[in-house]
Amino acid sequence: MPKIGRIRLVALRAPSPHPVATAFGAMDSRPALLVEIEDTHGARGLGEIWCNFPRHGLESRFHLAADHLAPWYLGRDPADPPALVHAATAAVRRLAIQSGEQGAFANVIAGFDCALWDLLARRAGVPLARLLGGELRPLPAYGSGINPGDPLAEIAGARTRGFRIFKLKLGFPQDDRNLCAVSAELRDDERLLADANQAWEVEEARARLQELAAFPLDWIEEPVPADLPPSVFAELAAVSPVPLAGGENLASPEAFEAMIAARALAVVQPDVAKWGGISLCRRVARRAMAAGLRCCPHSLGGGIALLHSAHLLAAVGGDGWLEVDVNPNPLREGLVPFAGCDERGRIAHSARPGIGVDPDPAFLSAFRVMETEIA
Repeated sequence: MPKIGRIRLVALRAPSPHPVATAFGAMDSRPALLVEIEDTHGARGLGEIWCNFPRHGLESRFHLAADHLAPWYLGRDPADPPALVHAATAAVRRLAIQSGEQGAFANVIAGFDCALWDLLARRAGVPLARLLGGELRPLPAYGSGINPGDPLAEIAGARTRGFRIFKLKLGFPQDDRNLCAVSAELRDDERLLADANQAWEVEEARARLQELAAFPLDWIEEPVPADLPPSVFAELAAVSPVPLAGGENLASPEAFEAMIAARALAVVQPDVAKWGGISLCRRVARRAMAAGLRCCPHSLGGGIALLHSAHLLAAVGGDGWLEVDVNPNPLREGLVPFAGCDERGRIAHSARPGIGVDPDPAFLSAFRVMETEIA
């Protein structure tokens, strides 16, 4: 049986003349940390490791992956990615505690897991969604990352690319003005979402959620810090006229299970590049859907993470929407063959094996910050 024989890490950074704004800070550049895993028979797979924050997170996770995780994966059987997620997590548990880097270690393991699934799908000669038990299908998509500066202009741009669902950033002084302006301009076939990025404490959230009843929102994402108990989210959900969404900052099966059991979230949003990879996010998606909840995987990174998110969504089925950041990002646009949505606001899949892309070496060179190979 083939073993993992080579791991390549490529750290990329692109300038961002249009920074992405959030309630907790702005992204003044666009990073992506790619991992390529090759087995001893020559099959390869690509994953992406979440590294948006802090700004030096790209370099930090690059070294963490190269020094601690890649050597551990070498020589192991790639055939059972879920088992490797659990084994790798256990192997670095004490180091993660000692360093206080639990999240960063989880990010790296998630990216490695995605690469392994891509490898297995390419080896089998099938698209990843099919290997995961689903079928390729056009995915309903929403345009996210609508910034508070000029949301009408950003929505107009997203509309020309076929989007019919838009997610507006909240947590700013101009929230009400923006919500009024955007709501007034929505067309009959369009929908509006909002993301507070953990902006409010509980009492403020109670008040703000009541005020949001005046707007046609399908959900409000992360109104309070994600580390609060599920009971707090359940209490907010009980009084909120707008459904709650969240999950990108949950980082254990137990955390997701508790949130789902509490019926605290109407929309569950695991991020395959941030925690759990395909292996554990697929389980979360299935568990959420079995509980009657909607699963809309979170994604705000480069193109490789977006493709894994799309294949996960296609695999699990249901009525979830694919998140697509509408801000300019060469590390997405240069890697994903995406011209826009169809007339129904959906994105089509490539039928190529795995996630269906092989990055152009010249493209990678244009944005490469660091690169290493472990064999």
